[in-house]
Amino acid sequence: MTHRVPFGHDAVDGERGHGTGHPPPRYPAEFRQQAVRLHGERGGTCAETARELGVDPGSLSDWVRRADAAQAPAGDNPFQMAEDLRRLRRENERLKRENEILLKASAFFASRQL
Repeated sequence: MTHRVPFGHDAVDGERGHGTGHPPPRYPAEFRQQAVRLHGERGGTCAETARELGVDPGSLSDWVRRADAAQAPAGDNPFQMAEDLRRLRRENERLKRENEILLKASAFFASRQL
């Protein structure tokens, strides 16, 4: 059985989630935000909306709970903020490693000139 997934979601058919030895599929922040919005507009249960979107009901429920908790001003996307934070943390770690390499290189060349 295949599900029609709106919003240009790019999940690969056959992806498996929890308990199967495979990581759960990663949904883009825009998809999660639109899924939460759709659930709010239609009402009903998370399970019904999740079934229409082809996602795990627990995931949608979690997205709704996190969006409600964030209570961000209109136009802000709490999921995008979380992705940005992860990206910035990775970038920060990369820059720290590069800085460490540069410090070691400068110490090496300074010792060779003596």
